[in-house]
Amino acid sequence: MQPNDPTSSPVRPRPLQAVRRSETVESGPASSKSSSLSPLSRFRRDHWIVASMLATVSTLVVLTIPGFAGASLEPHDVTREYLQLDLPVITAGSEEAEALAAASAARLASDAADWRVVTVKPGQTLGAIFAEQGLSATLMHRLLEHPGASEPLTRFRPGTEFAFDVDSAGQLRALRFDRDEATRVVLHVGADGIHEEKLEREVQRRVQMASGNITHSLSEATERAGMSTSSMLEMAKVFGYDIDFAQDLRVGDSFHVVYEDIYRDGERLRGGDILAATFVNQGKTYQVFRYTFADGKTEYYDADGRPMKKSFLRMPIDFARISSRFSSARRHPVLGTTRAHRGVDYAAPTGTQIKSAGDGRITFAGWRNGYGRTVIVDHGNGITTLYAHMSRFSSYKTGARVSQGSTIGYVGASGLASGPHLHYEFRMHGVHRDPLTVTMPKPQPLPGGELARFRSQTQPMLARLEVMQTSAGALASR
Repeated sequence: MQPNDPTSSPVRPRPLQAVRRSETVESGPASSKSSSLSPLSRFRRDHWIVASMLATVSTLVVLTIPGFAGASLEPHDVTREYLQLDLPVITAGSEEAEALAAASAARLASDAADWRVVTVKPGQTLGAIFAEQGLSATLMHRLLEHPGASEPLTRFRPGTEFAFDVDSAGQLRALRFDRDEATRVVLHVGADGIHEEKLEREVQRRVQMASGNITHSLSEATERAGMSTSSMLEMAKVFGYDIDFAQDLRVGDSFHVVYEDIYRDGERLRGGDILAATFVNQGKTYQVFRYTFADGKTEYYDADGRPMKKSFLRMPIDFARISSRFSSARRHPVLGTTRAHRGVDYAAPTGTQIKSAGDGRITFAGWRNGYGRTVIVDHGNGITTLYAHMSRFSSYKTGARVSQGSTIGYVGASGLASGPHLHYEFRMHGVHRDPLTVTMPKPQPLPGGELARFRSQTQPMLARLEVMQTSAGALASR
């Protein structure tokens, strides 16, 4: 058997690592360089590097986490100081205990109530509302006799809300209503009587700004500017002494206004006051500012400190159309004859409010021939105004004193009238004057000290108006 014969005797294979080590030793320097660049050797070295990094990270985690855990378990000493307070002692059966128990029970009942909310419709009475809810008139009168409940339950307008909590047997457990904008009242009805729960509600006044241009009508322009109808009417009211919004408006007129909106519980409740405004009508600029005196009274003044309120309104009816002007010769629409028309006719729907043009005393309220239902107001200094063709009168009677803007009647077509309208006359010492052109002397401005206070108070509003005017001018120039 030859020594080199592989079949002569079994040879046990050597481990791969030993073979590789032997091959490395035997191959010399050249072979060593070639082996170090092989993929297998490179694979082994990368694994060792990754393993070393993992070991290092694990060691840091092990050493760090117990430190954090130990820190959270450290005891923390807190110094507490106890004070003895004298509290009122309420014994069982006392009036204080009964009041607290009643208030607590009322609040729990209010929270658990299943309210039926009723919105008042035009012409609807409280009796009709109670009847719809299946509640008796006797119960209604009991609630009206509760102190402070009569006025809000009888003097309400369409849109007012009442809420009823009625049990499964049809018995009223509670009635909820708003006594005013900031106070909500719940009257809890029980066997032992009526208990009142008062809930205060936060009312906010938010200052808003709006600008607009007249393209079709004032209402369209203010709506486009984001103003409510009530804010539009308020703006027209404060400018109403200088601008006749029924006939003076032109396309291209513009306005800038700073006003208030009233919010309650995060929702808009209504429009508030006009704080400042500029109105450009037919190229003429008018400005108005609300001024609050030291005693809390508020009035509107122009930029010179002159009161906006004049002796007489430009027109005694809101947003009506002039259907016939002052004329020395006009064909009568009913009689067909030509004769002088000594006043101005304003066409408006039946029932529209008619206002007294100025302060004065009613000298006549009744039927007067072709004028129909008529009211005459004496304003002193020889000036009288006449309002004719009314559908009905207001609560003022002959001899009563009225303030400027008071409702004295409602538009109709009584007497010789072809349709519902107001016939308005203005007389000075018995002589008819055109209400649209008659001029009155300007009122005096605020006195010196008050004028300085006025300018100081209105300066921020003036700055806001100037900013809006500048912005509007920049947009128009683009």
